[in-house]
Amino acid sequence: MLLSLLQVNIEEKVKNAPEDSGYQIGVLIGSYLPLIVLIIFAYLLYLYNRNRNKEQ
Repeated sequence: MLLSLLQVNIEEKVKNAPEDSGYQIGVLIGSYLPLIVLIIFAYLLYLYNRNRNKEQ
C-alpha cells in the first residue's frame, strides 16, 4: 500500500517539464529520495534490533 502512494509518473512530469536538464534531475532525485530514506530507516531499525537481541 505504501509503495502505491510513493509511485509517481516520472515520464509524465519530464514530458510536461521545461527544457531544463536540471529540472529533470530534480524530478528523478525527488522521486527516489523517499524510497531511499525508507530503506535506510528500515536497515537502521534492523541493525538496532539485531544488536539488542544479541545482548539478551
